[in-house]
Amino acid sequence: MAGCESHIYHERQRLQFCLLHSLNNLFQDKDAFTREGLDSISVVLGTDDPDKETWTPLSLVLKPHHNTLTGNYDVNVMIAALEGKGKSVEWHDKRYGAYSINLAADTLMGIMLNVPVTRYVGLWRSRRWVAMRKIDGVWYNLDCDLTVPQPFRDEDEVKRFLDQNLSLGGEILLVNNA
Repeated sequence: MAGCESHIYHERQRLQFCLLHSLNNLFQDKDAFTREGLDSISVVLGTDDPDKETWTPLSLVLKPHHNTLTGNYDVNVMIAALEGKGKSVEWHDKRYGAYSINLAADTLMGIMLNVPVTRYVGLWRSRRWVAMRKIDGVWYNLDCDLTVPQPFRDEDEVKRFLDQNLSLGGEILLVNNA
């Protein structure tokens, strides 16, 4: 499979913009989503939130769906962004494990995995997004922390990878063509 990955679009991690990079990796297009577009979605979601909190000085940085300093976005921004591109998102019921996912379904565009991350000797804990997609008949891990996309040997390896991440507290979101 050497050289196969050269035609695959792959953005690398910058700050905490893993959602931006993961969405562009999922769509295989550097211009599919922009920081400004995700920021705009975040603002709309914050404005429409019936439970929005009262303003504090921290409100300039810590928005309900987005951290303006680091670029970290929540799941609501991801779902709204994908729906804006005509996709639907299905939260996979982790009680059934990854083996219940039909990776060959015609409607399945790809997978967004949300995984817990611990850095700096356990002092920093957060979550990050990882995109996975089948390209030319091969499933790839398009994690923006990787230097290059990583191909999976087969669907069983994909499901083992997903189950491993579920066991560590990950969440699986299936992105479908609506």
